[in-house]
Amino acid sequence: MPTKPLIGPTTRLCMSLAARPGTFGTRFHNRLYEMLGLDFVYKAFSTRDLEGAVRGIRALDIRGCAVSMPFKEAVIPLLDGLAPSAAAIDSVNTIVNDAGTLIGHNTDYAAVARLIADIDPATRFVLRGSGGMAKAVAAALRDAGFRNGTIVARNAAAGQELAALYGFGWSAELGDAAAGLLLNVTPLGMTGGDADALAFPQAMIAASDVVVDVVQYPPETPLLRAARAAGKRVITGAEVATLQALDQFVLYTGVTPEADQVAEAAAFARANG
Repeated sequence: MPTKPLIGPTTRLCMSLAARPGTFGTRFHNRLYEMLGLDFVYKAFSTRDLEGAVRGIRALDIRGCAVSMPFKEAVIPLLDGLAPSAAAIDSVNTIVNDAGTLIGHNTDYAAVARLIADIDPATRFVLRGSGGMAKAVAAALRDAGFRNGTIVARNAAAGQELAALYGFGWSAELGDAAAGLLLNVTPLGMTGGDADALAFPQAMIAASDVVVDVVQYPPETPLLRAARAAGKRVITGAEVATLQALDQFVLYTGVTPEADQVAEAAAFARANG
C-alpha cells in the first residue's frame, strides 16, 4: 500500500454538508486516500449557514463537497453551474471546486442510472417515496426510457408533483397492481423505528422481477431479505451508496480506484459506520 503523505499545507480538503452527518462517506473516502497514497483528507460538517459554508468552500479552496438533505436544492443558487446529472433533476449532492468555480453534480442520479441500465424500460414499475432521493430515482427511470410506472406517496402534494414532473402516475396507496420493478425510496426498513417494516407486501414481491431498496442501513432490509427469499434480483442501498461515493471520489481526485480497492473501502466504511 502506498504511503499517504502527512497532512500539511499541500493537503486537499474534501467535505460533506448535512443536517445529520453520517460516517460512510468520511470513512470511504479517507480509506481510499490511505490505500492510494493521496494527499487528501475528508471531513463531515453540519451547518445552519449554507451561504457561509459555500463561501468557505471558495475561500479555502476546498476541492469537493458532498451535499445531503436539506441542502440539495437550496445550494443551487449559490453555485456557478450544474453538470447534466444535477441539471436533470435540479438537485445537487456533490460540489466540485475548480479554481473557485463551483459546479454541482448529482452522483445519486448517476449511480441509479448505472444500476438500472440493463433493465428493460418496458417493465412496469412502482416507486414508493417522494423525497429528494425519490426524485433522483424517478429521473433516472425516465431518462432510461421507463414510461409505465406509478409513484406511491401518502403526501399527495409531493407525490403528485413528482409524478407530474416525470410523466408517471401517482397513488396514495400501493393497491394490488403487479409490477416487474419495485423501488423503495422511503425509510421503511431503515435502522430505527421502521426497521421491521416491509416496504412492499409479499404478493407484490412475488410478482416482481427486480427489487430496489435504497436504504443503506441495515445492509439487508426486510424488503431485501424477502426479495432474495423469493428468488428476485435485488439492487441494494449499499450498492447505490458505494457507486455514488465512488463517482464523488473520481470527481474530486481524478483517480479511479481498482474494483477490489472500492470493495475494501466500502466494507471498511460499513463495518465502522
